[in-house]
Amino acid sequence: MILGFAVAVAVCALLVALWSFLQAARKRLPDTPLLVALGVVELLLVAQLVVGVVLLVSGEKPGSLATYLAYLIGSLVILPVGAAWALAERSRSSTVVLGIACLAIPVMVLRLNEVWSGASA
Repeated sequence: MILGFAVAVAVCALLVALWSFLQAARKRLPDTPLLVALGVVELLLVAQLVVGVVLLVSGEKPGSLATYLAYLIGSLVILPVGAAWALAERSRSSTVVLGIACLAIPVMVLRLNEVWSGASA
């Protein structure tokens, strides 16, 4: 994996999480700019998926292929599920849900890089 890109994804997700929690503290509902920011993080995760697949196709191998693919694909699911929940409920707590979903992304990215560098399940 490309460490610098992974760090960029994690930092962007943390910034959006902070924004979500600030919105919740201000008693605001999820709004369009926040959802756009989530979309940007999701695009970064899609780019990470593409990079990961290209690395696999080029012959490089992670410590555990199944675990690597699970984290790679699983990281793509978190934000859409959080956004669906937030849009279905549209309350202050749904803004917190978006923040928590964003907090899960750096954890997934960190674990993805650990697995890539040789750690097993």
